[in-house]
Amino acid sequence: MMTDSIADMLTRIRNAIRVENPYVDLPSSRVKQGVAEVLKREGYIWDWEEIEGTPAKQLRIYLKYGPNGERVIRHIRRISKPGRRIYRGYQKLKPVLNGLGICILSTSRGVISDREARQRRLGGEVLCEVW
Repeated sequence: MMTDSIADMLTRIRNAIRVENPYVDLPSSRVKQGVAEVLKREGYIWDWEEIEGTPAKQLRIYLKYGPNGERVIRHIRRISKPGRRIYRGYQKLKPVLNGLGICILSTSRGVISDREARQRRLGGEVLCEVW
């Protein structure tokens, strides 16, 4: 039984980037789709799609690399964990690496980046940070 599916997703992405795979497959859920959509909007991945699989649907994330093969996602870290949830209001959200990275939040309006959260004046659970 898996207790933290978001941490599993981030670990699979981290491992796939380390060995320079073009894509990574993982079990699909709405929150994972939201995280993948934020990563796509912010330019950290090419695209994502949901594919039919047995026994359940799979989420395929197409990873992005630079022109010389350098990694676009250099660091991806889980912040809020099942044993310790971290919540932040939009006033307390600070830019990651002075704006070079992002935090991904789960809010009442869905999964969004910290930039969107400050713009929309929304707070929520800080899922992870990426740079």
